[in-house]
Amino acid sequence: MADSTTPSTPVTCSALSFQWPDGTTVFDGLSVSIGRGRTGLVGANGTGKSTLLRLLAGRLRPSQGSVTVGGTLAYLPQTITLDTTLRVDQALGIAERRAALRAIEAGQVNDEHFETVGDDWDVEERALATLGSLGLGDLQLDRTVGQMSGGETVLLRLAALLLERPDVLLLDEPTNNLDLFARRRLYEAVDSWRSGVLVVVSHDRDLMERVDRIAELRSGSVSWYGGGWSAYEEALATQQEAAGRMLRAAEADVRRQKRELEETHIKLARRQRHSKKMDAQRRAPRIVAGERKRSAQESADKLRGLQEDRLNEARERREEAAETIRDDAEIRVSLPHTAVPAGRTVLSLHELRLPYGRLDQGELHVHGPERIALVGRNGAGKTTLLRTLTGELAPLSGEARVFVPLRFLPQRLDVLEEELSVAANVARMAPGVTDNHIRAQLARFLFKGARAEQLAATLSGGERFRAALAATMLAAPAPQLLMLDEPTNNLDLASVRQLTSALESYQGALLIASHDLPFLDSVGITRWLLLGEELQETTAEEVRGLLEAPDAG
Repeated sequence: MADSTTPSTPVTCSALSFQWPDGTTVFDGLSVSIGRGRTGLVGANGTGKSTLLRLLAGRLRPSQGSVTVGGTLAYLPQTITLDTTLRVDQALGIAERRAALRAIEAGQVNDEHFETVGDDWDVEERALATLGSLGLGDLQLDRTVGQMSGGETVLLRLAALLLERPDVLLLDEPTNNLDLFARRRLYEAVDSWRSGVLVVVSHDRDLMERVDRIAELRSGSVSWYGGGWSAYEEALATQQEAAGRMLRAAEADVRRQKRELEETHIKLARRQRHSKKMDAQRRAPRIVAGERKRSAQESADKLRGLQEDRLNEARERREEAAETIRDDAEIRVSLPHTAVPAGRTVLSLHELRLPYGRLDQGELHVHGPERIALVGRNGAGKTTLLRTLTGELAPLSGEARVFVPLRFLPQRLDVLEEELSVAANVARMAPGVTDNHIRAQLARFLFKGARAEQLAATLSGGERFRAALAATMLAAPAPQLLMLDEPTNNLDLASVRQLTSALESYQGALLIASHDLPFLDSVGITRWLLLGEELQETTAEEVRGLLEAPDAG
C-alpha cells in the first residue's frame, strides 16, 4: 500500500505549478519530498515525469512554487549529444584539473593551479576507474571521443556525472540506447549508489527492481511504495482488489437505494389514493380534507427527499470508488489474416553483408509464425539489418528475401502523417478497408469514438505509439512478418503491457530488435539470434549468462 509519509529529504518541491507556453497544465500545486537512497519515479506517459526532473535540475522554471535541493545536483537527460572533437577528459569535465596537475608536476607552483586541483589529486585515477566500471576502459583520457555509439555516449556522460560526486543524481530513461552489456554496467552503477539522492525515470523493469522505493506520479500528486518494481506491482494489485470490492459494494448500494426510492413512490401513491377514498366516504368538510392533504403531502415530500438524498449519496460513493479503479485497458484485437502456416518460408538471408555494422556473412531462414529476438552490442547493425529487410538499404553483398507481406515499426515511429487523424493514418496504410471496419478495430486499440479523430500531431507519447502500432498491424495486406525496432523505448510500463497484449493477437512471424529482456520474455520468443560478424543462434539463458559474466563489458 502507499505510504502516508515520504522519506527524509534533501529534495523538496513546495506548491509547484508548471504550464507549457500553450497553456497546458502539467502540475498545479504539487508538493513532494525525496529522501536519500534510490527512488524510481513512475507514471503513465504524459503525467510529467521528465518535466519534474527538468524542474528539479533547474532546466525549467516553475510557474509558481519552489524547488529546494540540498547540495550539488547532476542530471542525465533522455537525449544526449556529444561533440566528437572533444578529448575524453574534456567530455568528463576534468581537463582543467589534469592540466593543473601536469603544471604542478612540472614545477609550476602558481596558486591558481592548486586552486584548480583543490582536493582532487586522484582525479585521473578516479576517472579511469569510473570509465572501467562502466565498460569504457578502452577510452584513454587524451584520445578524442570520435564516433561513439548512442549507448557509449550515455555511459560517458554518466561517468562525467559520477565524477562530480553529486549529492543528487537524476537519470531520465538512462537505458534507452544501451545494449544488454551496457545496461549491466548501468545496473551495477545503480546498485553501488550508497549516499545522496538518486532519482531514476525508466520503463526498464530490471533497473526499477534495484531502487529502494517507487514514487508514482498520478493525477498531479505522488504516492510512495516501499521496495522495487515487483513490490510496487503487488501493492497495486492489492489496492485494485480492494478498490474493486468497494466499487461493487457501492454499485449494490445504488441499486438498493433505487429500489427503495421506487418502493417509496409506490407506497405514497397508494396512501394518497386511500386518503382520497376515505375522505369521500366520510364526506369530511373541505377544510379538514385540505389540511389532511397538506399534512400527507409534507410527510410524503420529506420521505421522498430522504430517499433521494440517500440515492445521491450512494451515487457519490460509487463515483469515488470508480475513481480508484485504474484505467489500464488492454488491447484485444482480432488479426486472423496475419496467420502464417508452419511450413511457409517467411524470410531468407544468404551470405548477407551489411553496409553498416558488423555482419559479414549473414545466413538465416525463417519459417512459419516464429517469434525471433534479435540482440547484440550497440553498433552491431540490428537497425541496419531490419532496414535492409524492408528494402530501404541495399546490402553490400549477398541476398535478403522476404516472401510474405512485411511491416516495420521503427524506433522513431515515423509511420504517421502528423496532419492526419488516427483513423486517416490507418486508412492510408489499409487501402480498400471500410471506414466502419477501421473504426471498430481502432476501438480495440483504445481509440474509441472521437479519439479516432485526434490528429497525430496532438497525441501523447503513449497514444502516438498505439496509433503507430495500429497503423502497422491493421495495414492491408495484413502483415505476416512484423518487425519492431526497440519498441519499448520511451514507453511507460502500462504501454508496454498494451503492446504485449496486442502481440498476443498477432499470428504471423515476429522479428524484434530489443535489449528489454523482460519484454522479450513476455511476448513468447521462440528463437534468439545474437548479431555479430554472423547471426548466431543462442538462448535466453545464454544471453543472461553473457550479462552476468565478469568480462561482459
